[in-house]
Amino acid sequence: MEQLFFETLSCPYCGEPITLQIDGSAGDQHYIEDCSVCCRPIEVGVSLQGAQWHLEVRRDDD
Repeated sequence: MEQLFFETLSCPYCGEPITLQIDGSAGDQHYIEDCSVCCRPIEVGVSLQGAQWHLEVRRDDD
């Protein structure tokens, strides 16, 4: 079963709101996604903690 959800957050570079599409059926994930506003690379981490998904984003240069 596909578990897609959308999360709106602030880009860690430019601070503008961006929306990420997360595929919850893929389990824990770590990937790079470019900001749709400033095009800089954002490190995205998705993990299941108990019954809830946890999303973490950070600058690629941290």
